[in-house]
Amino acid sequence: MPSVLLVAGEPSGEEHAQTFLPQLKSLRPDLTFWGVGGDILSALGMELKYHLRDFSSMGFSEVIGKIPFYKNALDVLVQEALQKKTKDAILIDFQDFNLRLAKRLASHGIRVWYYVAPQAWVWRPWRAQTLAKTVHRLFTILPFEEKWFRDRGVKQVTPVPHPLTQNWQEALKLLSVKTWSASLQTAPRLMLLPGSRRSEVGPLLPLMVATVKILKQQIPDMHVSLSRVGHLDARFYDCAQGLVDEWITPEELPFKLLKADAAIAASGTVTLGTGMMKVPTVVAYQSSLVNEFVVRQLVGYRKPVSLTNIVLEKEVFPEYLQQAVQPTLMARSVLSWWQNAHCWNEVQLSLSHLQQSLCHGEKAVGEMMAREMI
Repeated sequence: MPSVLLVAGEPSGEEHAQTFLPQLKSLRPDLTFWGVGGDILSALGMELKYHLRDFSSMGFSEVIGKIPFYKNALDVLVQEALQKKTKDAILIDFQDFNLRLAKRLASHGIRVWYYVAPQAWVWRPWRAQTLAKTVHRLFTILPFEEKWFRDRGVKQVTPVPHPLTQNWQEALKLLSVKTWSASLQTAPRLMLLPGSRRSEVGPLLPLMVATVKILKQQIPDMHVSLSRVGHLDARFYDCAQGLVDEWITPEELPFKLLKADAAIAASGTVTLGTGMMKVPTVVAYQSSLVNEFVVRQLVGYRKPVSLTNIVLEKEVFPEYLQQAVQPTLMARSVLSWWQNAHCWNEVQLSLSHLQQSLCHGEKAVGEMMAREMI
């Protein structure tokens, strides 16, 4: 049977795959899938060469430590693809690894479908030239990306709706206008979203917990929920025991956000989700000093880091980065929404068009792949 290599090196990659893989498998039952993924892709029948729990990393310092692992994985995946006579590869996000893999696969005549364009508009814009030479199709998920890549020579670009607009569509159908009321001053609902990686949850969750303690001093009846992932050791969440009223899974998150009055979240895709669900969100990011040096000195990126702010091109969600991740500052931002109707309404107005801006593009990606794959 023809085989397709699929690489989803992070949990968000698995979520993205769900927007096209079921349709692709339905239309092309002759195809088998193998590669890098997690429990979700395994349940869909994919053969895992690597599990994403061992594969993913965050930031330059983590990546540096895993360079030997990644180099070996590149060799293994390329050799396996040749042995299986794989004709097509779907590479999802995970840009540093997948771009290198794309070049090697393309050199052997394997067609590359690159789903979720690398953030070359942040740094290393020359990667657009590499994509132009190596990928059969580049799928972009942010409104401005199609033009950005086309202007730099990537002609084979297909914009698609952001995967969250499809994965969360049932919850989004239930979304109503979120109006300010006095109950926000007495019994609000706060959501903690510390991320899915050890490098996020480890440093950020204790600071989020400290923020909760500050807020509880002023609003004792505040309801606190926390999204936790099953692949991390439970000890990472010990610091939140006794302060959390409700523990939720990532699968429950979009429906729980319907009732959330604010969130504190690690920078990442989830901040776009909270934006679509119209939940005012404090964004936190903290990583190693090596990562900070590279980003600030070598990359020189000075614009917003959270996707909602990037798409809306203004700071709707306050961002606290590195040493600025201070509980007192984060608590102050949350209280500003709950205690001031004007601040609340400003955020809601800014978020009102976010979902619509993310819905444009090709919706039948699975059908497109099924039609063109060998």
